[in-house]
Amino acid sequence: MIKLKSVVEISPKSFLRKSQTIIAAFIIYHASCIISFAQSPYELKTARELTWVGVGVASMGVSLALDHTVDPLTQSEIATLNRAEINAFDRNATYHWSTRAGRLSDVTLLGNVALAGALALGTKPMRQDVKTVAIMYVETMLLANGIEGSVKAITQRTRPFVYNSDAPLDEKLTRDARQSFFSGHAASSFATAVFTGEVFRHYFPHSRLKPVVWIGSLGLATATAVLRYEAGKHYPTDLITGAAFGTLVGWGVPKLHEVKNRSNLGRRLDVQPWSNGSTNGIYVRLAVFSR
Repeated sequence: MIKLKSVVEISPKSFLRKSQTIIAAFIIYHASCIISFAQSPYELKTARELTWVGVGVASMGVSLALDHTVDPLTQSEIATLNRAEINAFDRNATYHWSTRAGRLSDVTLLGNVALAGALALGTKPMRQDVKTVAIMYVETMLLANGIEGSVKAITQRTRPFVYNSDAPLDEKLTRDARQSFFSGHAASSFATAVFTGEVFRHYFPHSRLKPVVWIGSLGLATATAVLRYEAGKHYPTDLITGAAFGTLVGWGVPKLHEVKNRSNLGRRLDVQPWSNGSTNGIYVRLAVFSR
């Protein structure tokens, strides 16, 4: 007589438990992907984005149209300029002129933009949400530069270097020489700096790098403003106004896109899938205390 032995014996209850475990793990794993995506601190709404991008593009168009209405100063008008007519707070700017400082201000502005891009592409949460971050930043820059350019063309304030005999005449005879108020470099750099700091702190609320990001981005923005002053391009009031306006836009656009209806648990609960190459699982973190 031949006796057959079962190779594996699995009781119905054991099989059911294992099946339930596998199914539960499968559901939790995929649900965690959805939860992680929903944890994004920002959201896009088609109608709103079309509106704000439209407003930004329109403001850029207005600024370009107004720019062509600015008549350059003539040599006789330049010859009659008197720095004593400038208010005492701004007057010292008329003694400054430096092409090197002007070029460096472009470098620091681009450095701020590069920092924002590096954080967006170099950190996983922001990279996964790069479409949202990119659209918000485009809206920020369109609004900041469009409004700033329009105000410049309307006010037609003469730049400080036009009063300086060291500056070349051909620079003084351009349309740009009459567009001092307010500083576009300051507006763009502070808008970028505040945007970067705000977005980073929302994606990484518990990161110890938040002060580093804020100091780095605001430091570059401040350097940009100082260099514009040393270049003879702007008065202090131009730079202060530009910095204040840029700060408002850089803070306002992310604020406008914040997810408003996240529950307290949703803000404190972080559920994410993880893998080491051979094993998959989930990572769960619940912040009990927050500062």
